[in-house]
Amino acid sequence: MSSSAKRICLDADMGESFGVYHHGNDAALIPLVTSANIACGMHAGDPSVMAQTVALATAHGTCIGAHPGFNDIWGFGRRQMAMSAKDIEYLVTYQIGALQALAGAQGATVDYVKPHGALNSMAHQDSAIASAIARGIRAADRDLIFVANCLSEMVTSGENEGLRVIHEAYADRQYLPNGCLMPRAMKDAVISDPGTAARRTFEMLERQELTTCDGTRLVTPIETFCIHGDERAAVSIAKAIRKNCATHHIATATVADMAI
Repeated sequence: MSSSAKRICLDADMGESFGVYHHGNDAALIPLVTSANIACGMHAGDPSVMAQTVALATAHGTCIGAHPGFNDIWGFGRRQMAMSAKDIEYLVTYQIGALQALAGAQGATVDYVKPHGALNSMAHQDSAIASAIARGIRAADRDLIFVANCLSEMVTSGENEGLRVIHEAYADRQYLPNGCLMPRAMKDAVISDPGTAARRTFEMLERQELTTCDGTRLVTPIETFCIHGDERAAVSIAKAIRKNCATHHIATATVADMAI
């Protein structure tokens, strides 16, 4: 393993409850990860949940990130929407600003941004959408870190906007041979077995390669791994990865740490 791969960042999507609807087990998951992608009220979350999740992250010393998505509560932000690049840019800035205000009220800061769901998957290959997201991040705060899918247009767009970019892979999702995430509608797209997820995560970290569904290996920097907090196996997967890290003497780090 190279010296750059002797530490790992684990981020997780959180704060995705809203109103009377409870989603995920943030209290159990947050001690196991280093960085929290907090929903900003569009695909999920609400002001109270956002504030509560900020408090939970602060209590555990967890790095805070904004998790903006499409305004699609019914579809949990996982349905594609046709929007102009300017509308996407404003949508991203708006959501970041909301989380920044709620975090600031508690003396906390937002360190990074990681797009959610369909917005994220569309931006993987669409440079116009990726650039709109990058501009939206920069408009909110040019010091924010852009957590971008490995091998995506978001990496290029973030760098073009002068943002610090962190390359993200997924611990609980399968990849297509082109480096995109396998669509959720496809069989086995979501990895629910903790042992399998932990093994794949270690292999990808060690090799700095994405492992795809047909065995293809795609070389890329990998600095953080995402766990979807809404999945039932999220806590078990996080525990398995942390156990594997301890066995292999891999230190954990936050998104902010990885960007230094």
